[in-house]
Amino acid sequence: MTAPPLLRTYQKFTKWPCGHWLFSKAVCAKAPYFSSINPQISELMPGKCVAKVKNRRAVHNHIGTIHAIAQCNLAELVAGVMTDATVPNKTHRWIPKGMTVEYLQKVDTDMQATAKIPMPHQWLDKEDLVVPVEIVNMRGELVFRAAVTMYITARK
Repeated sequence: MTAPPLLRTYQKFTKWPCGHWLFSKAVCAKAPYFSSINPQISELMPGKCVAKVKNRRAVHNHIGTIHAIAQCNLAELVAGVMTDATVPNKTHRWIPKGMTVEYLQKVDTDMQATAKIPMPHQWLDKEDLVVPVEIVNMRGELVFRAAVTMYITARK
C-alpha cells in the first residue's frame, strides 16, 4: 500500500535543509488557522505526529503563559496531521468530530505535542478513532492531555 499523500510530502520535504520548517508552513497554508500558533512539525509517521510551539507573546494569555486555546489548536493539529498521514486516503476519509481536554498546569515554556495511536490499525467504516494527544513543557512535565475523536468513513 502506498503512503498517503501528506506522508509522502513530509518524507520528500524533510530530506531538504529546512524541510521540517517548509513542511510545517505548507500544512499551515492548507489549514490557515494553525498558522496562528506557528507550529514546527518535527516527526511524522503512520500512527504518530510530534510538533512544537514556541513560548512567545502571540500565544500568551493575560497572565503570560500559553493560552488554553493555543494548546487545543496544537492538539488538533498533531491529531489531524497524524490521521491524514495514517488513514489510507484511497479507501477512507476522516473529519474531526470532537475533543475533550485536560489542562494539567500552566505552560510557561515552549511546548511539544505528541499524537500517537497503536499501529497497525484495521480501518472500518463509520469508526470513531480516538487520538490521544499529550503536551509536555520543556522540563518534560505533562501539562495538557486531549482525546481528539476523528470520524472515519469508507469512500463509496
